[in-house]
Amino acid sequence: MKPRIVFMGTPEFAVASLDALVKAGHNIVGVITAPDKPAGRGMKMNTSAVKKYAAEHSLHVLQPEKLKNPEFLEQLRELGADLQIVVAFRMLPEVVWSMPPMGTVNVHASLLPAYRGAAPINWAIINGETETGVTTFKLTHEIDTGNILLQEKVQIAEDDSAGDLHDKLKEAGARLLLETVSGLADGSIKERPQQGTSATHAPKLSTETARINWSDRAVKIHNLIRGLSPYPGAFTSLRGNVFKIYKSAYTNESTGSQPGEFETDNRKYLRFSASDGYIYAKEIQMEGKKRMSIEEFLRGFR
Repeated sequence: MKPRIVFMGTPEFAVASLDALVKAGHNIVGVITAPDKPAGRGMKMNTSAVKKYAAEHSLHVLQPEKLKNPEFLEQLRELGADLQIVVAFRMLPEVVWSMPPMGTVNVHASLLPAYRGAAPINWAIINGETETGVTTFKLTHEIDTGNILLQEKVQIAEDDSAGDLHDKLKEAGARLLLETVSGLADGSIKERPQQGTSATHAPKLSTETARINWSDRAVKIHNLIRGLSPYPGAFTSLRGNVFKIYKSAYTNESTGSQPGEFETDNRKYLRFSASDGYIYAKEIQMEGKKRMSIEEFLRGFR
């Protein structure tokens, strides 16, 4: 008999896991997601990717403002979940994660205990990793520290952006979640504690994180650019104009220039000096303008 499952998630990353559960015929008795919020110039109400999917598949949705709200907790209890699954949601209070008899499982986009925290995909690329993965684990008091259930490794290609890796990991996470739910249901999975000695952290991204330091090595700047693409974007300034670089290439060669100085042929390339080479901007976005290739940009900017 398949367990009664409550699924909790908000962004597109979580939809792949919910879709996998639905297509496998699992009993989803409720979906918890973020409240609708006004967004854009017209301040139209924006619904989460998970809510949109749930509505299309006639799943019961709850959107609590506060997870400790007594009314929400009563609604959650009435769903009678055997198991809760969390993918890219917010921190849960103990009264929520401890509620179902089979516990609450989280899908995390790293090989825990590496890259605990809010931005594991970005930091893996920023730090130049060549391998990461997904982990399913049981939620407990401290964030991303619970017992590991299953893991799957995923390779990071040399020019993968955070967006590319996001798409790889959301599919890997969905596959691993199905395996995890089946293993929990038949008792074949053995939980194992995380080894804290190899723990690393992936804190929330800040404005300072995204600011390009041209005194860094070229490869480090290149990794920052792809680790912040497509969001929030690594940024710098050029003649008083702030702009973001979304794609780049780099070379290790003597530049003879100060870090941050730029050169261009006004047609095909715009390159900046780093401490040990050049960064070639391939795709950029000026403040208030659309994202464009460097060739498009140079046609309109002198």
